[in-house]
Amino acid sequence: MTIVMADLMEKIVSLAKRRGFVYPGSDIYGGLANSWDFGPLGVQLRNNIKAIWWKRYVQRRHDVLGIETAIIMNPKVWKASGHLGEGFADPLIECRKCHERFRADQIDSSQSCPNCGAHDFTDPRLFNILMKTFLGSVEGDKDEAYLRGETAQGMFVNFKNVLNSNRVQVPFGLAQVGKAFRNEITPGNFIFRTREFEQMEIEYFIPPPTSDGQWQEAFTIWQKEMHDWMALAGITSDLVSEYEVPADERAHYSKRTIDFMFAFPFGTKELYGLAYRTDFDLKNHMEQSGEDLRYEDPETGTKYIPHVIEPTWGVDRTVLAILLSAYREDGERTYLALKPYLAPFTVAVFPLLKNKPDLVAKAKKVYDALRMDFSVAWDDRGNIGKRYFSQDEIGTPFCITVDFQTLDDDTVTVRHRDSGKQERVPVSELHSRLVAAVLLP
Repeated sequence: MTIVMADLMEKIVSLAKRRGFVYPGSDIYGGLANSWDFGPLGVQLRNNIKAIWWKRYVQRRHDVLGIETAIIMNPKVWKASGHLGEGFADPLIECRKCHERFRADQIDSSQSCPNCGAHDFTDPRLFNILMKTFLGSVEGDKDEAYLRGETAQGMFVNFKNVLNSNRVQVPFGLAQVGKAFRNEITPGNFIFRTREFEQMEIEYFIPPPTSDGQWQEAFTIWQKEMHDWMALAGITSDLVSEYEVPADERAHYSKRTIDFMFAFPFGTKELYGLAYRTDFDLKNHMEQSGEDLRYEDPETGTKYIPHVIEPTWGVDRTVLAILLSAYREDGERTYLALKPYLAPFTVAVFPLLKNKPDLVAKAKKVYDALRMDFSVAWDDRGNIGKRYFSQDEIGTPFCITVDFQTLDDDTVTVRHRDSGKQERVPVSELHSRLVAAVLLP
């Protein structure tokens, strides 16, 4: 069934709240603008996304190490990285009548205010988007600190620590999954743009290029990795495009940036980014801290500041792109065609009838055995058809029904989400079949 894009976002938001993927933040108090909480299914989906990302880019690679750094860092970090200057600030204008604020580069100030209709804006002024906080019991300038605006800086300031404590050689990468915060002027569009978000990020250190285009090889490799990841996550390739960011739009540290764009229902927007940061960060931290952050080549003894290729994935935007890519309507049923290794529940177990103790006991035994290694749902409400449709809607790939034949021959009915087909499978084979289904390619 063809789904009208204009309606798709409304369907996704409704499903997300109704089934426990995403709730409005602080909901019982009327919410908080662009604040969202992830429910039981949402947090499981997020955890699965982060787990397969970690497995692919840290566990399965010999040249990437994991790290987890503090959210609040010494303010000198942000000064050295350029995040306290104009390079990390948005141009802001304010309606003098309703006091609503807008990004000056995203609104025509010669037109009326979108909020109240007045035509009376202030002149643009720069607005730093780092979130400020205070350390200690008394507020004051000396206690001023910031929530990190990106996870990258924690990896750069630990570069020397990693070299000293691990046997690594350039080229190598550091990977981190964690929260970042930006006091965005115009966040919105559900979980697409929020002030609190989570990143999966790699800083991949390479030797300084001896020619202008030498770094392009590493850049191209990671460019392909970004596309491979989207295929792994089930993000529809036809909805993805690349945008070569021009120099006047790139971040202050970047010599080249590609934005991987996704055709969201509200417009084609950035999903992921890939940047060549040169040696900007390590060089600045070396100058500002006084610490020698050069790498010494073990074969030649040459010391140099590595350059960096940075692929960045947003967890929240990944969730949204996956839900949009997986949403299906087929006659009377709605289902999420999620990859089995991403689905919040790998399998659901049903007794055919809830008022038959033998069936319930056998189904509970199957359920208890499988949930030692898989995320398993239990459902004994209503008829089997409604249970199937309920599991379809949250993306559960397989449903197991324990029926009267099970009591005779120890086989169960396994129903497949996407096709709706059913097959009889021995209970003894269930574990191995599910392992094969959720094994990461």
